[in-house]
Amino acid sequence: MAVRAIESRFAFFPSPGETTTPGDFGIRFERVSLSADGGATLRGWSMSHPAPRARILYFHGNGGNLSVWAPILAGIHRRGYAVHAFDYRGYGASTGRPSEQGLYRDVEAAAAWPWETEATGAPLIYWGRSLGTTMAAYAAARRQPDGLILESGFADARSLLRDSPPMAFLSLFSSYRFPTAGWLENVRSPALVLHGDRDGVIPFAAGRTLFERITGPKQFVTIKGGDHNDAAPPDPNAYWSAIDAFIAALSPHRPI
Repeated sequence: MAVRAIESRFAFFPSPGETTTPGDFGIRFERVSLSADGGATLRGWSMSHPAPRARILYFHGNGGNLSVWAPILAGIHRRGYAVHAFDYRGYGASTGRPSEQGLYRDVEAAAAWPWETEATGAPLIYWGRSLGTTMAAYAAARRQPDGLILESGFADARSLLRDSPPMAFLSLFSSYRFPTAGWLENVRSPALVLHGDRDGVIPFAAGRTLFERITGPKQFVTIKGGDHNDAAPPDPNAYWSAIDAFIAALSPHRPI
């Protein structure tokens, strides 16, 4: 079917290579390579911290590559968090071609990374933004973290497409599901859902729907004046106060 032949073009917007790095923000980092099922080699960055308030495994959105997200990752690190991030297959310097199932394989590889490389009492957080909320939810379904941060997300692809009239027809034929809420059905990790009330890509209502469908402990925070692609929140104090308070209330992971 024609829609399925081109659907990846509507879902993924990768950019190749690497330009900006955490080093451009004065942050020391390590380049990491991960092997994912299907033969893809994933490139990532590890930004350690001598006494992290938490460990963040960050799942970025469907556009660009790590270099595009570098300012956001640097901002998280500056708050006192250790940050791990990686490019999905076909993004940045990672090999392969993106697909929904392929990205799930990438998430499986990445989710093993912070558990295995850092024996620390700091809580582990999966933080997803936009399409990355689905990836964070999938990671939590595979192995639950201490907490989840879901920013600018949606409950599932079909409901999102139905709410976007120009793309509504795709909801009838697309094989992509991205069932963020579905992956979270049996997850009991506390979740913080953040969404801008001026999001021009994923409507604010979509973020509320995601929140309502989460069955575990949860909080919702409206980013006043926030749009989808903001590199920095309009009100940094309110934004970071909510995140810092959420993480401070979490209990660190106990090995199983």
